[in-house]
Amino acid sequence: MGEQTFPTGQSFPVDLINLIKSYQRRLLTWLTLGLICLSLNACQSSPPPLEFAPDGAVVQQAITFQLNRTQTALSQHLNAPTPDFEISKINVKNIEAIAVDNLPAYHLTGGYDLKLILPRQTVTQKQNPFDLYLQRQSEGKSWRLLKRDIDPRTNEEKWGSYLVELEATEPPSAS
Repeated sequence: MGEQTFPTGQSFPVDLINLIKSYQRRLLTWLTLGLICLSLNACQSSPPPLEFAPDGAVVQQAITFQLNRTQTALSQHLNAPTPDFEISKINVKNIEAIAVDNLPAYHLTGGYDLKLILPRQTVTQKQNPFDLYLQRQSEGKSWRLLKRDIDPRTNEEKWGSYLVELEATEPPSAS
């Protein structure tokens, strides 16, 4: 077994030096692989689980919010009263878990039936399409409707966010 002499006067077996160098290379390799894996995971955000997707009440309120905004704007433009409406038979056809601004969100598409109650008549429309982006707030108690907008100054796409207010349900009274 050969020995190598160091300037301090100590001598170590060459096999021990090669063993230490081998462990250093392995450690460096594992650290490099770990950093690569960590950086790859940091670059991608995993979609939220579909189990946390919004329920029917949230979808109905989001559709109601959109219709209220549209009907109000149209009524103001036409200088007419805003009609009442009823939404029924909501059919969610697709739910996609996505990330918007690095936060979990859901893209839902489907259809619903709409009854417009006008002053002189009632109009029923079957299977109106909807396309919603919904995001649960961090505390998990509320949802926000997300809308893609174009920033007029920069002409870049951005997301607008609107609170979806759920109707309060009263607990059943004890009789």
